[in-house]
Amino acid sequence: MIRRAKIGEIPEILAITKACATYMIKKGIFQWNEHYPSQNAFEKDIERGELFVLLLDGSIIGTIVISTLMDEEYVPITWLSSNRNNLYIHRLSVHPKYQGKGYAQQLMDFAEKYAKTNNFTSVRLDTFSQNKRNQKFYETRGYQKLGDIYFPKQSEHPFHCYELLL
Repeated sequence: MIRRAKIGEIPEILAITKACATYMIKKGIFQWNEHYPSQNAFEKDIERGELFVLLLDGSIIGTIVISTLMDEEYVPITWLSSNRNNLYIHRLSVHPKYQGKGYAQQLMDFAEKYAKTNNFTSVRLDTFSQNKRNQKFYETRGYQKLGDIYFPKQSEHPFHCYELLL
């Protein structure tokens, strides 16, 4: 089941993203760290009604942010569609002990169906250039890689921007 997150669930959500960060760091992927994702970011996501959680047997095992806000870092990218009616995916996570079982696919299916149901033109996102598994994940779903952006607090390496036209 996927539903909107509640403010009281932030500690559980942070535990999942911290577990993901630790798991990625062990694999040499320095995508998430002590600065990101943050409690403040999740609080803002919940205030806007944009943070969703994936539940398994009543426990949160994954998260996804489905946003209408375009980050300023995305402005220089030459997107496939105009910047008027797009959804942005952020902070997709599945607890490491549940990875590889299709839960990230479920979260993306949910986001893409949400976008289609609400007549958005496209779904946009970024993923870390050093995370080849994520790149393959999005490219297999039909996302097109368009350009690179940087988040200096996260890494010296770029993040690839992707878009899926609906």
